[in-house]
Amino acid sequence: MKKIAIVGGGLAGLTSAILLARKGFDVTLFEEKKYPFHRVCGEYISNEVIPFLHKNHLYPQELNPWPITTLRLTAPSGISLISTLDLGGFGISRYVFDEWLSQKAGAENVEIIYDRVTGCKLNGDYFHLETRSNGNYTSDITIGSFGKRSTLDKKLNRNFISHRYPYIGVKYHLKTEEVDNNYIELHNFKGGYCGISRVENGIFNLCYLSHRKNLRNAGSIPEMEEHVLFRNPYLKRIFRNSDFLFDKPEVINEITFKPKEPVFNHILMSGDSAGMITPLCGNGMAMAIHSAKIVSELIIENVDSGFNRKHLESEYTKVWNNHFVRRLWAGRKIQNLFGGPLLSEIAIGLGKLFPPFTKKLMVKTHGQMFS
Repeated sequence: MKKIAIVGGGLAGLTSAILLARKGFDVTLFEEKKYPFHRVCGEYISNEVIPFLHKNHLYPQELNPWPITTLRLTAPSGISLISTLDLGGFGISRYVFDEWLSQKAGAENVEIIYDRVTGCKLNGDYFHLETRSNGNYTSDITIGSFGKRSTLDKKLNRNFISHRYPYIGVKYHLKTEEVDNNYIELHNFKGGYCGISRVENGIFNLCYLSHRKNLRNAGSIPEMEEHVLFRNPYLKRIFRNSDFLFDKPEVINEITFKPKEPVFNHILMSGDSAGMITPLCGNGMAMAIHSAKIVSELIIENVDSGFNRKHLESEYTKVWNNHFVRRLWAGRKIQNLFGGPLLSEIAIGLGKLFPPFTKKLMVKTHGQMFS
């Protein structure tokens, strides 16, 4: 049976590892950090994934995922819009969900190696992977699920990596009574927007995206929050009246929503490695799970038919584009309506006057339920 290397142990990597191991593949997953750990993430999953998770015994009921049914949008001035979510979703932290999936993977005989992959190249019929601490490995097929921006992206010289990108992401967990338990809230401020929703065990996840110039002008994250985010009265109230659970926030830099390649140097990219949807759309986690399903099923089908790498790469590119290109494009366009006082006021005003406008925006960035 073919050897599969999966670089990156997020939702896409872990889900692929489990599905492929169940079909008898020899799967090795490389993850730099040991579970559990926090990631900068909105921690909201669209209900489109539920049939698939139930079918594959991957719905984490025992982790107490929290149902999310309603969206609240606000502009920096405080004008707000409330709308029922068509599909809805559930909140669960990456801290508990990733660890739970890693345990599932281990039970399916996935080998998890905690190390950084520093090089990956196809030579002849095999990939040769270099790691920082554990030597070299080979595989027949490699899946790249190493997230938004990684060292390996730089080593591979991917097209997007040579450009500088102006966004930073900041995440906290907190206890609060300022947010409705079943809401996902998106609060705009100058140069960014902030999402907050409940995850498991009464905890809320707060994650925001900001233009780097806000931080540069303020000098520090607390100063930026005080002088930029707090101009939105909703955010000021949440920050002032909540119990923050982290000693310091999780932060990532250089976030990009530019198009990426589903296949690069013969590596099958999955999750954020293949393309990242804007956070205000709230679908990154669902898309990661869906892309893992697609890549795993195509690998299984291709190997069962005799294994043709060129055909596998072509089919994966086609299917991935059919499912996700329009969603990513819509997310980038919708992002332009937010993160600024004037446009967010106009967008929210239109949504209040014409509720179908809001529903249409949601539909453009959500997929259909899949199993």
